Amino acid sequence: MQRPFPPRVATAADIDAVVRTLTTAFFHDPLWGPAFPDIERRAVRAAAMWRLYATSALRHQWLLVSENAEATAVWIPPGRQELTAEEAVDLADLLREAAGPEVAEAVLAMGDQFAAARPRKPHFYLTLLGVHDQYRGKGLGMALLAESLARIDALGVPAYLESSNPANLQRYESVGFTALDQIVIATGHVVTTMWRPAAAPGPGTGGLAC
Repeated sequence: MQRPFPPRVATAADIDAVVRTLTTAFFHDPLWGPAFPDIERRAVRAAAMWRLYATSALRHQWLLVSENAEATAVWIPPGRQELTAEEAVDLADLLREAAGPEVAEAVLAMGDQFAAARPRKPHFYLTLLGVHDQYRGKGLGMALLAESLARIDALGVPAYLESSNPANLQRYESVGFTALDQIVIATGHVVTTMWRPAAAPGPGTGGLAC
């Protein structure tokens, strides 16, 4: 496994690179690809959404990236939300303008399902993990995930994610996640929610501090 790490917290200067990575990473995803059915415009439309999520995540200081954001992990700390109320309105408007009302409503409905399924127990929420197409197969995504989880383990906090691609389930299981539940979206696609228990905090960590 390649290790271009330790990972770093992304800044505003990284957003363009983060958006490029997320756009290529999810272009053919079995959930997020069909969510933007016009394949010729998919990259542009999806990128606008990824930019909003990535920019919003900066405020949490848990948008972790490899050296040049070839791999990106978007984490939401316990007690925080992906988007502010204002950003949620912006997302709806952005999707309707970029992709039309049908796509917008489908994406927003998925978001509502994901929000309803999230456990109430405090946890770190991995909303997005992606590797740029040019760097796939080098172990960058799993290395970033492992390094992210090491930071979370030092705080003694559980982690949660939604896996939109069944091909990734074994990878998540290999780092301690187990299947929690399933979300069936309107198209019939099944998203698996996964949970990773908290590790005991290391000496001198003082527990949660995020």
